[in-house]
Amino acid sequence: MTADDDSPDSASASSSPTRDDDGRLSPAFLATLITIPVMIIVGFITFAVLRGGTSSPLDGMAAQPGTEQACAPLMGALPTTLGSYSDKSVTGSSAKWRASNGDAVFLRCGVARPPGLAPSSRLQVVDSAQWFITDDRDNGVAYVAVDHRPYVALWLPMNSGTAPISGITALIDKHLERAPLELG
Repeated sequence: MTADDDSPDSASASSSPTRDDDGRLSPAFLATLITIPVMIIVGFITFAVLRGGTSSPLDGMAAQPGTEQACAPLMGALPTTLGSYSDKSVTGSSAKWRASNGDAVFLRCGVARPPGLAPSSRLQVVDSAQWFITDDRDNGVAYVAVDHRPYVALWLPMNSGTAPISGITALIDKHLERAPLELG
């Protein structure tokens, strides 16, 4: 045995699970160092993808404070199905119905007055309510009912038909107070 064999460095290098006999990092340890961060990133990406639409196109709309009590009758009266959309879920003043193809209708009660609402705004009249289009995308349209309080936003996917907006309009007229248009 030589003096080099008795040195603390050579003993720790050969007995360390992270180093091989030559003192280099072992291939298994290097693979672990690389794999763990990669798996964490893959896990986050998988979670985000599988979460599947928990966010709504209406989430970016400002909320009108103090509307929870006024929204409660509407939220309590929402149907289980809305046209061909079912699988209803309600969280606070927001609701979602999902179709079998993955599309979803979103409703949010208590949003702030749409900033683009002006005397020259084009409104869509559906039965007893006037709706203002706030967002028009390739995959759907966001409306806000502007003649009842509190304001109610509704996201309809393309090709959703008229049943969802007609059904919600009837409930808005029944459960929310009619109010004059507040044009900017």
